[in-house]
Amino acid sequence: MTPRILVIIPALNEEMSIGKVIADIPHDLVSEVVVTDNGSTDRTADVAVDAGATVLREERRGYGYACMKGILYALSKSDSEKPEIVVFLDGDYSDYPEEMPLLVKPIIEDGFDIIIGSRATGERERGSLLPQALFGNALAATLIKWLYGVGFTDLGPFRAIRFDKLQGLGMSDMTYGWTVEMQIKAAKQGLRCGEVPVSYRKRIGVSKVTGTLGGTVRAGYRILWTIFKNIGD
Repeated sequence: MTPRILVIIPALNEEMSIGKVIADIPHDLVSEVVVTDNGSTDRTADVAVDAGATVLREERRGYGYACMKGILYALSKSDSEKPEIVVFLDGDYSDYPEEMPLLVKPIIEDGFDIIIGSRATGERERGSLLPQALFGNALAATLIKWLYGVGFTDLGPFRAIRFDKLQGLGMSDMTYGWTVEMQIKAAKQGLRCGEVPVSYRKRIGVSKVTGTLGGTVRAGYRILWTIFKNIGD
């Protein structure tokens, strides 16, 4: 029997892309799509509702805040309705939602706890990952390997994780460090971690992180801070 799969999509001003993302999700695979509107000033929420998603509102700006809002929503469900697997996906249409079966298959069939969609090993549209993103991901992956002993190649947002394992991670970073914190804590807890190659294309609109110098600096600092902070925790 197919496990209950919940998709969480954090979104900020993605009205031009969010409908495309939701439409490309294999809806025969998932039980519900949740879009967390992280304070958008455009029609992101309306487009998402029209596309069939459950829309939550999180006014506190931060990728982690938006993801946690979706997790708390999942926790509020009855035991019979709680998801068994959670998939995280960006709302800018840079990921390929139709590749979701690639992420959940190793969890369902092979006993993995968390699977990261690796853009580093998958097919990428030219220019889809800016040089600063490529460098930052490579540096972070190398540090995680050295410090925590798990060989990731990417901090990609497209990922799947068992819901009970996600709850046990005790996620605390509510900003740019969310993805790397998840991977580090999964490694430290001895979860069975894996990757699959995923495709990647240029996003619709401008990245809130690597699209500006300020965003790049803040994200880079937070990711490195998270990597070293968790050594002694």
